[in-house]
Amino acid sequence: MSDRLQGRTAIITGAARGIGYATANLFLQEGARVGLIDSDAAALTDSASKLARDRSAGSVFAEPADIANAAGIAAAIDALAKDLGGVDILTNNAAARAYGTIADATPESWDTILRTNITGLANCCRVALPYLRRSRNGSIVMVSSAFALTGRSNMGQYDATKAAILAMTRVLACEEAAHGIRVNAVCPGSTLTSWTVGRAGARGMSLEELKERGAVPSLLSRWATPEEIAYPILWMASNEASFMTGAILVVDGGLTAI
Repeated sequence: MSDRLQGRTAIITGAARGIGYATANLFLQEGARVGLIDSDAAALTDSASKLARDRSAGSVFAEPADIANAAGIAAAIDALAKDLGGVDILTNNAAARAYGTIADATPESWDTILRTNITGLANCCRVALPYLRRSRNGSIVMVSSAFALTGRSNMGQYDATKAAILAMTRVLACEEAAHGIRVNAVCPGSTLTSWTVGRAGARGMSLEELKERGAVPSLLSRWATPEEIAYPILWMASNEASFMTGAILVVDGGLTAI
């Protein structure tokens, strides 16, 4: 590793598993001190323990919180900022999902997903921004989706919120540039995580079947690993991308090129 984040502090939401966990692990390898947030307290405790193993003391901190709960996420970010001694990087990875057609989506379903994927993300930014401004070299990385840029059936509510995240990315980039904060987004394609495997299993699909035909068709014709998404997040967060803000980085194996 190259110590690309040496001396930097980062908060990652949705960090207990999948892309969030892979990002936390990579940030730690690159020298950052990391604060983890997830709504699943038990999984978060387990993941934090795994990440802290063989690390220097005081490199990993964790606070369970639901980003849709404004008071709860504010308390979690404030506590982590105190533990870390500030915040240089915020990775907004936590998200909720909803399935079904737009025609069948209920107002209640819309309210639920918007509370997490839009209002919840805004909650995180609002609380973290004063710390990021004090950094004078702050970086926010939003985790959106390739499906914010291309259409598909049966996940319209999720995809609509992911498209809104791209608009929020551009607006925040405009608003926060004067404070030395860069704001960018990464758009993953089909990524093989424990959540994906669990959902496939509930539908009676084996892991082998999932790997062979479960990913959305792309030029590379396979799933991404969480680490393959974490590396672009790392780059966007690091000073290597110091002239990048308001940008959308698509990491989808060529899905949106088809």
